[in-house]
Amino acid sequence: MSLVTRVLVVDDEESMRHMLSLALSKDGFHVWTAGSGQEGLDALRKGDPFEICVTDIRMPGMDGLAFIADAQRLGARAPTFIAMSAYGDKQLAVEALRRGAFDYISKPFEPSELSIKLRLVVERDRLSSGPKRPASTAAKGPQRLAEIITASPAMKAIARTIEKVASFPTTVLITGETGTGKERIAGALHSEGRRANRPFVAVNCGAIPEHLLESELFGHVKGAFTDATSDREGLFEVADGGTLFLDEIGELPPVLQVKLLRALVEGEIRRLGASAATPVDVRVVAATSRDLETAMREGRFREDLFHRLDVVSIHVPPLRERPEDVAPLVAHFVARFRARLGLDSIRVEPDAVAALERYAWPGNVRELENALERAFVLSESGGRVGAADLDERFTTPASAVAPPPGELSLKIRMPAFERQLIVEALERTGGNRSRAAIVLGISHRALLYKLKDYGIT
Repeated sequence: MSLVTRVLVVDDEESMRHMLSLALSKDGFHVWTAGSGQEGLDALRKGDPFEICVTDIRMPGMDGLAFIADAQRLGARAPTFIAMSAYGDKQLAVEALRRGAFDYISKPFEPSELSIKLRLVVERDRLSSGPKRPASTAAKGPQRLAEIITASPAMKAIARTIEKVASFPTTVLITGETGTGKERIAGALHSEGRRANRPFVAVNCGAIPEHLLESELFGHVKGAFTDATSDREGLFEVADGGTLFLDEIGELPPVLQVKLLRALVEGEIRRLGASAATPVDVRVVAATSRDLETAMREGRFREDLFHRLDVVSIHVPPLRERPEDVAPLVAHFVARFRARLGLDSIRVEPDAVAALERYAWPGNVRELENALERAFVLSESGGRVGAADLDERFTTPASAVAPPPGELSLKIRMPAFERQLIVEALERTGGNRSRAAIVLGISHRALLYKLKDYGIT
């Protein structure tokens, strides 16, 4: 373990905070506590950064899911999250993974169990090739088209679209759930086009505080605000001649939506506090996991900006709709971990691959990568991972988990709704699975996986 591993425990129960503080301190961690989500945010903003945050999910006021989401906006100061969920809250724990948590632990648990998970985080960070990537970055090596791992028709169709539009300056809007690989698609659009030798700059619009985002995108001049001690170019200027990838564009504040639209229309930007505009030649690729059409109807996203971004639209389907991609992705990650972890003998057994193919993957490709890394690091059989070595969520049939009563989250209720649609499609087609797959708009193979996953015979 590192010399100082700072851990923040967020829980509304004082007894739980006290118990974890004592137990984790004995194991060598430096522990701070907070009694609410808001207190947790205040602690994350102040003082030295925390490496790990352990947070309860069910808390009054700001619950754990909202806390994780807000804390992620702190960018480089956001820690690695481990969520604590009560027995029966498994769906909420899975939602926490989708929101960005590294792992979860179900109450009641032994402090030693949590300590193991914390040590896994520390080991992961030690083995990692570098520090956490900041919210905005000029990527050194964006994804190339040949490096997109897929066996599914949907992703192959996306690859063909990339080949067609890569060399044009046309704006592209990439949609899809969190963790589906939207930045990889943006990187391929850049690498396969005429701007490949110019900068590829990525910024997460939801990870930078609103009052800093304008300066981050458009730059500022000396004296524009209290801390502006010198001129600073924004990411539009950094990306001049190349590609600017605006991730989570749906989080862009209304005032900046206007400035972005002006930059796209006029091909120039104005630094904060500047009297003159600066011309820029930037190809903009935007991405979102939100429903922008709903946001437009509710007045949260400008319609004119949407149509300016949505010249070419690419939708990346979630991993649960392309189970045929799981096996090649597993092979890809195994090769990567062999090099990074220094374990030449690691492998994933066929029964584990089959279990991973049946899983619904609410966290998509990112969750798959994390799950495999955890399995390899914790493996007690020389790096060979079988189904028994996987977390229990991968071996529990989806049909066995019902959404909590009154739960309104689409992500949590979707599996039950999807199961109902499959049953109705089979009834309508007289049990003909090939025709049912056509009605549902998915491949026959994907339907077979879902039938097995939901226990439909």
